[in-house]
Amino acid sequence: MITRWLLITFVILGTMPATVVAAPLEWRRYTIPESGLSVDVPVTIFEEDAGATDGPAGRQLRTRDHRANLTIKSVPNPGNDSPAVFLEKMQPPARIQYRRVTSSFFAVSDIRDGRTWYNRCNRSAGFMNCVLINYPAAEDRQWDDVVTRISLSLSR
Repeated sequence: MITRWLLITFVILGTMPATVVAAPLEWRRYTIPESGLSVDVPVTIFEEDAGATDGPAGRQLRTRDHRANLTIKSVPNPGNDSPAVFLEKMQPPARIQYRRVTSSFFAVSDIRDGRTWYNRCNRSAGFMNCVLINYPAAEDRQWDDVVTRISLSLSR
């Protein structure tokens, strides 16, 4: 009987994302001094550096198995557009499951091709400081705390 329960436990744990069964997460602060961007990054999840972003400053990080990725970047905002105007210029999809826009930031999220994408940008002097996170939609609940901490730690 015990052997059967151990087998069931290993099967269940084997199908859960690493973020659930891993040891406590190690977080580090990532900064871009030129734009004032600063954000907490779970380095035990996003272990691989995938290189610089296409913009003037930032990094792309991903999980070892490439199931999820995190982009951190500062986007020039020379007109100091409001988050609402900046988001409109990005031409997001018409149907977005989650959209929150304030005078200091916007956050949007949706599911596309079985993957959840989340984007938050905070208004800063001359920049929009952004994080973009993509992960399997089937793992939404397991990612909730991680996405929340990254999002709320993004400096303004």
